[in-house]
Amino acid sequence: MQIFTTHTTAQKEQGVTAGGAADRHTPVLAARITALLAPALDHPGAVFLDGTLGMGGHTEAILSACPTVTVYGVDRDTDALRLAGDRLASYGDRFQPVHAVYDDAIEALAERGVTAIDGALFDLGVSSLQLDETGRGFAYRVDAPLDMRMDQTTGPTAADVLNSYSAADLARILRVYGEERFARKIAAAVVRERERAPFTDSARLVELLRRVIPAASQRAGGHPGKRTFQALRIEVNRELAAWEAALPEAIDALAVGGRIAVLSYHSLEDRITKRNLTAGATSTAPPDLPVELPEHAPYLKLLTRGAEQPPEQEISANPRAASARLRAAERILPTHRGVQQSRMKGLSR
Repeated sequence: MQIFTTHTTAQKEQGVTAGGAADRHTPVLAARITALLAPALDHPGAVFLDGTLGMGGHTEAILSACPTVTVYGVDRDTDALRLAGDRLASYGDRFQPVHAVYDDAIEALAERGVTAIDGALFDLGVSSLQLDETGRGFAYRVDAPLDMRMDQTTGPTAADVLNSYSAADLARILRVYGEERFARKIAAAVVRERERAPFTDSARLVELLRRVIPAASQRAGGHPGKRTFQALRIEVNRELAAWEAALPEAIDALAVGGRIAVLSYHSLEDRITKRNLTAGATSTAPPDLPVELPEHAPYLKLLTRGAEQPPEQEISANPRAASARLRAAERILPTHRGVQQSRMKGLSR
């Protein structure tokens, strides 16, 4: 998540923002994340995976703090890769950009000959680059085409979802991904409205939401579009499915002594993160077992007590940081995916 400078009227009308990434971007909890990860990265040959590169603020902090680390910066957004590449050009080949979704990150590194990593960071959710570039359709306060793809080169748009999903499927994603109380009413209204004309822009969707969601709920719950837009964005980009797949793979790729940090911005992301890290940090030995066998021993050590939040000073400077939750862990033993998967199954029972 990021802070942006003020834009001119002409730039806003064109849906673009001014300046390079360093001028436009302040990463959330950068100092704290660097302090957590640097002990695993401050040695020759260290490899760091920034699984959600964005405009490169966290990577810049790591490259500056750890002079021998090589960073592989993964992002599905080609605009982000371009801006981050400009920002980090002075670090030469210590920075390696990778165009991929984060659930393909470990495979993409393996194709480059990297089979183990010493550190990883995932800063989840939508970035301010995507929110503030008005033509992308992420922001419900600005009329724009209903796109919402983080990778604009592939996949269905938010308009495709609205115009093709059944009422039941629309209600499901609004309820699960947006935690929207009025999911069924909204889905039914969308299906009725699209029979008149397909959805193409965000203003028409927001107008529908203002009509359907009761006024009292709008007064108490904020902008009527925030939950629906979140749900559509998650569905379009497969965010939760991608995160469910990406986190175990990243943990599995960590060398012993390697560290991972995760910034989540809503409860669904944080729940997945907490479940995976807790499973790795918990012994599975039966209580009456006299000696803990290796396969029962924790292979992670938690580095944060619960989920840490940004301090008030940071939130006041960047209100979008308010929902951020940070968790981190260190790999303390080698293991294999089968052990991780069995522990996750046991934890979900």
